[in-house]
Amino acid sequence: MNTYKTPYIIAEIGCNHKGDMEIAKELIKVAKIFCNVDAVKFQKRHNKELLTEEQYNRPHPNPVNAYGDTYGAHREYLEFDINQHKELKSYCEEIGIVYSTSVWDLTSAKEISSLQPEFIKIPSACNNNVLMLEWLCENYKGELHISTGMTTKNEIEDLVELFKKYGRNKDLVLYNCTSGYPVPFEDVCLLDINLLMEKYGNEVKHIGFSGHHLGIAVDVAAYTLGANIIERHYTIDRTWKGTDHAASLEPMGMRKLSRDINAVHSALKFKKQDILPIEQVQRDKLKNQKTT
Repeated sequence: MNTYKTPYIIAEIGCNHKGDMEIAKELIKVAKIFCNVDAVKFQKRHNKELLTEEQYNRPHPNPVNAYGDTYGAHREYLEFDINQHKELKSYCEEIGIVYSTSVWDLTSAKEISSLQPEFIKIPSACNNNVLMLEWLCENYKGELHISTGMTTKNEIEDLVELFKKYGRNKDLVLYNCTSGYPVPFEDVCLLDINLLMEKYGNEVKHIGFSGHHLGIAVDVAAYTLGANIIERHYTIDRTWKGTDHAASLEPMGMRKLSRDINAVHSALKFKKQDILPIEQVQRDKLKNQKTT
């Protein structure tokens, strides 16, 4: 019996659209038609709520990636408002791909939940925002996906307990994640998927993997370990200006990832009989030869 769940692959566009709606729609279309993924995901921030005044007004830490004179101006340049997100969701529905968004603060959570996407993501940076998590548990009825990068084992336990308290743990998807851009292979720590599976596999809806590494080999291993939801950053061109492009897959990489994980899903099963029909032809031809 095949115990592996059907893979679900998310192309995280994030802010790789460079603040341009046409680029955002191109990324959606390519993800659907060429990459064959299940969902695309954006990000939503209310920057003046998320950042202190000092953080908002200081220069971008890496000026070569900046889209504004200050970090706040940079973030605002890359931000789509709720009406633009509504337009992007409609476009996703029109071409047949799931729309979702990561929310970084309570205001953004309230705005995005009003669109009623199938799932909302909480990034590693915000998984300790109890006020936002409680509001989502009480007011949003879809799945809640949460990354566990830069998060202690005790903090993960507290997170799951919060969802159990609100009776929402069966809507929770926990992602193994290492927060870095990009992450070297020795820091991916895939075996933490085993820990999440052993401790929470029966308490939450799914275990996922959010990867910031290079290449696609690691994702196949993550799926084989039990993370049936795979999320990767995705861009048209890894050389574009911005923090996430270097740790993103281009369309061909995302297409190959989808192809390979679905191929592995098809292969992860036991033989239904000792000699499969495809083998019988070869057995008749090769194995029954006269021996001396």
